[in-house]
Amino acid sequence: METKIEIKDLSKNFGKKQALRHVDLEIGQGMFGLLGPNGAGKTTLMKVLVALTKKTSGEVTLCGVPVSQCSQIRKIVGYLPQDFSMYGNMGAYEALDYLAVLSGMGKKERAKKVPLMLEKVNLGDQHKTKVRAMSGGMKRRLGIAQAIIHDPKVIVVDEPTAGLDPEERVRFRNLLCEIAKDRIVILSTHIVGDIEATCENIAVLNLGEILFHGTVSQLLESVRGKAYTMEISTMELPMVQEQFLVTGILTNGSTASIKIIADGLPMEGAKPASPDVEDAYMYLMGQLSASRGRE
Repeated sequence: METKIEIKDLSKNFGKKQALRHVDLEIGQGMFGLLGPNGAGKTTLMKVLVALTKKTSGEVTLCGVPVSQCSQIRKIVGYLPQDFSMYGNMGAYEALDYLAVLSGMGKKERAKKVPLMLEKVNLGDQHKTKVRAMSGGMKRRLGIAQAIIHDPKVIVVDEPTAGLDPEERVRFRNLLCEIAKDRIVILSTHIVGDIEATCENIAVLNLGEILFHGTVSQLLESVRGKAYTMEISTMELPMVQEQFLVTGILTNGSTASIKIIADGLPMEGAKPASPDVEDAYMYLMGQLSASRGRE
């Protein structure tokens, strides 16, 4: 079975609203980042991939299986939704065992796999901890355990680090990278730092359309030579923000160190700087807004 996702001319309508517009993507093994603002259509796309939402048109196959074959898709896919939750009075072991029952796993297999999965997500020592007493990061790790317990070829995680503290976010990202070694892991998020830290291949989605599909290096190339830093007075800041794309601001009393993305030297005193993925993402979104403003 080939480890690949193919999406061709995918559209999804909810009544008169078009949530996805002619999406074309090919996703291979490893970590894949789907980046976009809230409301971009990311969750709709994820739900189509895991057979929770039916597509309106187009073709979607996961490892050669058409997404219309729901029962087969659910055998090869693990899903961690943004709003993952469990009964609060269950312990970690009990909750994972219950979810394994729902996935059709037998008693002997559960007895072997549940402890292994809890250890894998670093919850082995917390197997009796009630879900209601877990931190946000612990709940997300329990969510990953339920997503991978049946050894799927594709794992889809939707906004997994939203609300986590920095330490939990790093721990969770490392866990995703570890389990992506021999399968596809799709990380859907609006947090640019999560994509930059984990993914080489990415797509940017906005208003249901793919704006970019390629590598992080290719996205960075779009802002190569366009990043600048300079110091200005805080009084000048509103005027500069009206004229230029400002991607970073660090204030210190009456002065501000800023980062600007511009096609040429924006102001006298500006110095060239190295762009990052957030700069490239904001530039891409700014270009889109500018083009729509001209229409």
